[in-house]
Amino acid sequence: MRRRHFITFLTGATAWVAATARAGEAPRGIGILGGASEKAGAPFAAAFVKGLKDTGFIEGEHVTIEYRWADGRYDLMPSFAAELLGRDVALLACFDAPSAAVAKAATKTIPIVFVTGADPVNTISGSQ
Repeated sequence: MRRRHFITFLTGATAWVAATARAGEAPRGIGILGGASEKAGAPFAAAFVKGLKDTGFIEGEHVTIEYRWADGRYDLMPSFAAELLGRDVALLACFDAPSAAVAKAATKTIPIVFVTGADPVNTISGSQ
């Protein structure tokens, strides 16, 4: 993944957290949905959590994070997305295009941030 793409992704997520965090509020929930295995997604998840921490948002204090890894079983992703939405997350973060497409299909109201090297409009919407 290009560093520039990840920084853009992290900036969007951080801006969302900053806009929604308020003193004294319970931590906001972030759902992470990935098509890869937990092991393959670990570096991205660690960088995401570190980026949040570097900007003052500590997991468990300001945000809670729920992880769902499909381990290449893309057929499971819609149920994982529904499960995360049922946990009342306020943001879905996706580390690949398939998970972003599933997230887009699962909600029209929860913000989605994602990383992809492809053109997101054509990849996610299927338009040409």
